[in-house]
Amino acid sequence: MFKTEVTEMVGIKYPIIAGNMFNISKPKFVAACCNAGTLGIFNSAQYRTIPKLREAIRETQSLTDKPFAVNVNLFPMLKPINQEDYIKCMIDEGVKVIETSGHEAPDKYVSMFKEGGVIWIHKCVGVRYAKKAESIGADIVEVVGYENGGATGNLNIATLVLVPSVVDTLNIPVIGGGGISDGRGLLAVLSLGAGAGLMGTRLLMTQECPIHDDLKQAFINAKETDTVLVMKTLNATHRVWNNGAAQKILELEAMENTPAGEIFSLAAGAKAKKMYKYGELDTGMVSCGQGVGLAHDIPTVKELFDRIMKEAEDLVNKFHNS
Repeated sequence: MFKTEVTEMVGIKYPIIAGNMFNISKPKFVAACCNAGTLGIFNSAQYRTIPKLREAIRETQSLTDKPFAVNVNLFPMLKPINQEDYIKCMIDEGVKVIETSGHEAPDKYVSMFKEGGVIWIHKCVGVRYAKKAESIGADIVEVVGYENGGATGNLNIATLVLVPSVVDTLNIPVIGGGGISDGRGLLAVLSLGAGAGLMGTRLLMTQECPIHDDLKQAFINAKETDTVLVMKTLNATHRVWNNGAAQKILELEAMENTPAGEIFSLAAGAKAKKMYKYGELDTGMVSCGQGVGLAHDIPTVKELFDRIMKEAEDLVNKFHNS
């Protein structure tokens, strides 16, 4: 019922993309998502050396025979990495799908994607960025609305308007995300013309997600109003869970002449890793979308994806029979 151009291109059962989450989307979790019928993605920037990246790719390949993707993170970093070397490693190791995300379209890497024969997905937050990606050769564009967890950009356009705006403009497939937590959300973006739905926040509350149970329970108890936008002053706006770390970042941003490094330090992945491991809920910043308020249990990823698809199918049948 839900075969789309995206599911056919990347070879997945369900039209769902399990979005990459820094220091969370690692081989075991990504493979679990892939084995449950979706496209899992892990972030290459969480591996600080080529050998570590190669090891992660090979571990993922050992855990699933399904397609998976690797993200190339083009956002500002305290310790930048050599993206050309990372992309070469991905291609050499047989990665078939590469996702890029960041402030600009990755013009200088396009030839590597094409020569490597990979499917290139570019993630962005606006029509003009999507058009740029298509113009330089993207195979699929992925757009996320304002309610999305993580990078939101500065356009403040919600999913319900952004997805059809991009679909109407492009001639390549579109993946739509932002606020998808159940079958209703997935069916909504598919009805807007997307070939798949991108899901991130909802996956934090699954059994396989490698974060502390106390953090999962905190998310279960959260409402749709429990997120905030941080790092606006650095032109790196992110929607995150409204915890102590997020409030501290907002306090620093409200002060004059706060060094960017001080804010980035609070937002650093090392602090989030400590929170994920020990359940110290106010230690680090964690990307979190408004859809957190729609999650009420902690299933396995397979249970979640199967349930989402059944909800979507039941809704379609309801419309057909009404």
